[in-house]
Amino acid sequence: MGDSVTSVVQTRLGLTSTVNHYLQALKEKELGNAAYKKKDFKAALEHYEAAAKLDPTEMTFLSNMGAVYFEQKLYEKCVETCQKAVEVGRESRADYKLIGKVFTRIANAYKNMKDYKNAKIFYEKALSEHRTPETRELLSEVEKIIKEEERKSYISPEKAEEERNLGNKCFQEGKYADAVKHYSEAILRNPEDAKIYSNRAAAYTKLAAFEYALKDCDVCLRLDPKFIKGYLRKGKVLQGLQQHSKALDAYQKALDIDSTCQEALDGYRQCMIEMNSDPEEVRKRAMADPEIQNILKDPAMRLILEQIQNDPKALSDHLQNPDIAAKFQKLLESGLIAVR
Repeated sequence: MGDSVTSVVQTRLGLTSTVNHYLQALKEKELGNAAYKKKDFKAALEHYEAAAKLDPTEMTFLSNMGAVYFEQKLYEKCVETCQKAVEVGRESRADYKLIGKVFTRIANAYKNMKDYKNAKIFYEKALSEHRTPETRELLSEVEKIIKEEERKSYISPEKAEEERNLGNKCFQEGKYADAVKHYSEAILRNPEDAKIYSNRAAAYTKLAAFEYALKDCDVCLRLDPKFIKGYLRKGKVLQGLQQHSKALDAYQKALDIDSTCQEALDGYRQCMIEMNSDPEEVRKRAMADPEIQNILKDPAMRLILEQIQNDPKALSDHLQNPDIAAKFQKLLESGLIAVR
C-alpha cells in the first residue's frame, strides 16, 4: 500500500508498530485468499491464522478461517470460529452485512451436519442483519425439511390403528363428525394406509360432504388400486353428486376386481336406471317407496328440508343427528334430492 494509505491507518491506530501489524495482517489475508482460490486450504488457514494474530480486532480474518473449515468439512470448527468472528465484529461495530454473511455460513454448517433446527435459527439471525433472496431461499428449504421430519416422526401405525378404531366406534354410533376427527388423526399417524381414507370418505358421505369424500376415495385408490371398497365408496359419492356415468365407471372397476360383488352390481344397476330415466320417472319411483313416503310425511324432516333449501350450511348441523343423517342419505340415494 502507498504512503497515503499508511498515513491514514497510522493516524487511526496511533502507533507505528500497530500500523505495521495491520499492514502485515492484510498481506497475510491476501496470501490466504490466493491459496484459498487454489484450494490449498492448509496454506490458506495458516495465512488467515497469522492475520488474526497480527490484528485480533478484525472479524474478516476469523470469518475466512471459518470458510476454510467449511470447505474442509470441519463444520463444528467452522461454527466455533464463525461465532468468535461475530463476537469480534460486534465489539468493533462491523458492517451488519458481514455479520449476516457469517451467520449464513454458520447456518450452512449446521445444515450440512443435518442439525436443521439450529440452521433455521442462524438463517433467521442472518436475515435480521441483512435480508438477501439467497438466504430467504435457504431458510425456506430448511423449514420444509424440518416440517417433513416432524411429519415422519409423528407417524405411528399402532396409534393410527387406535384412532381408526375410535373412528369406527363413532361411525357406528352415528357420530360422523367425531369419526372424521379420529380418521383424520389416524391419517396423520399413517398417511400410506388406504383403508383409513376409505373410512373417512364413508364418514364424509354420511355428512353429505361429497367433495371431501371424493378426494379421499381418489387418495385411497392411488395408494391401493385393488382396494374394492375404495371403488364402492367412490360410486356412492358420485351417485350423491348425481354424476351417474362416473359412478357407473367406479362400480365397473369394482366388478373388474370381483365380478360377484353384490354392492357393486346393485350400484351399477341403479346407475343404469338413473341414466336412462327422466326426472319425473325418478320422482315417481322414489315416491312409490314406503320408506321415502314416511320420511316426507315427517313434519320435522319437511321443516329441515325447507331450512336446508334456504340455508345449505345448516345441513352439516342437522347431520350430526344419526336419525336425520340416515333419512337424508335415503333421500339422496332415491334421487329425489342432490347436493351440489
